[in-house]
Amino acid sequence: MNTDLELAYVGLDVTDPAAFGTFLTDVVGLIPGEPTPDGSRTFRNDDRVHRLIVGEGPANDAAFIGFEAASPTVFTEVVDRALAAGAAVTEGTDATKKARRVDNLVHIASPWGVPVEIVLRLATANEPFESALVPGGFLTEGQGFGHVVFVTSDLGAADRFATDVLGLVQSDWLEADLGGMALTVRFYHCNRRHHSLAIGSLPIELPQKLHHIMVETVSRDNVGAAFDRAWNAGLPIANALGKHENDQMFSFYVVTPAGFQ
Repeated sequence: MNTDLELAYVGLDVTDPAAFGTFLTDVVGLIPGEPTPDGSRTFRNDDRVHRLIVGEGPANDAAFIGFEAASPTVFTEVVDRALAAGAAVTEGTDATKKARRVDNLVHIASPWGVPVEIVLRLATANEPFESALVPGGFLTEGQGFGHVVFVTSDLGAADRFATDVLGLVQSDWLEADLGGMALTVRFYHCNRRHHSLAIGSLPIELPQKLHHIMVETVSRDNVGAAFDRAWNAGLPIANALGKHENDQMFSFYVVTPAGFQ
């Protein structure tokens, strides 16, 4: 099943938005967007008006994520499927739609505690995207912003939400032993990107729900240059340069100033 969705944006609450913004621009190579009406900072990796919405708060975690529907018909189908599955669905206010810069929006409560927003027509920015640090930019066309990975202690509930409510399709999974603690990760796609959402399961509760955010650029050179910037900034490198077996991504993982990767 292709649900014609793509990851539109991620909302974050961080204790130091200024430091986090510097990380996004000077290390990752994103560019600032227009602030939201409530003063949250925004950042872009393509022609859309924003892809990350960064507000100030104590959580240092994801506050919400948005999936964009390809058409009004798809938007209605996702909402109807969520209601049929018994999910808690609420309509977005005019103020929220204005802040997210979308034509329509509903909130759906997720079992891992980060609301999912289904949106229609995320606005295009007035200025084209151009990053001096990332020649050629990022891959988003038809695939969305990137991917997000969350951690939960109830993988069954998260899996039912991803498939029965959102209509995503499992791409694959992995199982590993972390020093005697079992880790299971399931990967879900909704377009040609290998996964837009992944859910990891551990038998313990972690302080942050968000494990990492991925953005995909157009060349290995860009990945290597970003690694150098992260290293030179003295940021912790959680995983050095390497290639994933499942999605074939050549990548590295850096710990952000907010603690997630």
